[in-house]
Amino acid sequence: MNTNKKMPKIAMGAWSWGAGVAGGDQVFGNHLEEKDLQPIFAAAMEQGLNLWDTATVYGMGASEDILGSFIRQSNKDDIIVSTKFTPQIAGMYEDSMEKMADASCQRLGIDVIDLYWIHNPADVERWTPELIPLLKSGKVKEVGVSNHNLAEIKRANEILGEQGFKISAVQNHFSLLNRSSESAGILEYCRENDITFFAYMVLEQGALSGKYDTKHPFPEGSDRAKTYNPVLAQLEELTAAMDEIGRKHDLSVAQVGTAWAVSKGVLPIIGVTKVRHVEDAAKAAGVTLSEAEISHLEALADKANVNTIREWEKKMD
Repeated sequence: MNTNKKMPKIAMGAWSWGAGVAGGDQVFGNHLEEKDLQPIFAAAMEQGLNLWDTATVYGMGASEDILGSFIRQSNKDDIIVSTKFTPQIAGMYEDSMEKMADASCQRLGIDVIDLYWIHNPADVERWTPELIPLLKSGKVKEVGVSNHNLAEIKRANEILGEQGFKISAVQNHFSLLNRSSESAGILEYCRENDITFFAYMVLEQGALSGKYDTKHPFPEGSDRAKTYNPVLAQLEELTAAMDEIGRKHDLSVAQVGTAWAVSKGVLPIIGVTKVRHVEDAAKAAGVTLSEAEISHLEALADKANVNTIREWEKKMD
């Protein structure tokens, strides 16, 4: 990314902020409001973690509303805002990307979106061209695509290239348990084309945080409990190794998962619902794991043989 704002090594994720459809309560089992989240925003900004990732679809505007309330009380020049156009809800905005972007700006309290994403490749030919007027008008500084495979990324870049623009960022699910963007050649393509690769679900919504195991499962009732509770036993050898490596670097299990991603040359998005999540992320950003440590963790992740591709996703290779 070529933004003139200082880019951190880690983005702060606001998927679990607020309630509603596809929001924090439904997906994560959280019930977080402004008063709960204000200290988290303040702690992140204090640490220089000024890149915030959200989407209209997260709680159907709830996440953007909360983030916007904090942005309005801050120096906007210090904040990098990343939000998303989700094709599946475009009908709520008269099938207009521009109208959805305008609504995001209103909720977020900004005039310009630093990084605007197409959330998934529902129709690359239909939606990619709609980014071009937003780039030309300056409403959007840079654009990215999320959940796209290599062929879809290349095609989106071709469409933008015809008008002199390019993809600045790719955002896919990438973790020790899902490295398909690497095996598919997407990470290599991003490196070769000066594209920042954003990794979401690096900690698998907490399954790789060290907080949950067979004795301490996710609370029932959320999507992540349904996904991860059945496989927690398979992850114990991996999280034990993460704990062991963490002790050498004075890192927690969650911090090792984040440091692994940073060491792979990607920009992880860390969902933050507690101040300690911010502190963990800031510390992990400064640690580079050795090649031997990376290989050891990846071998154990392969041995776990857990599929964490979710219902909205596809394998990239």
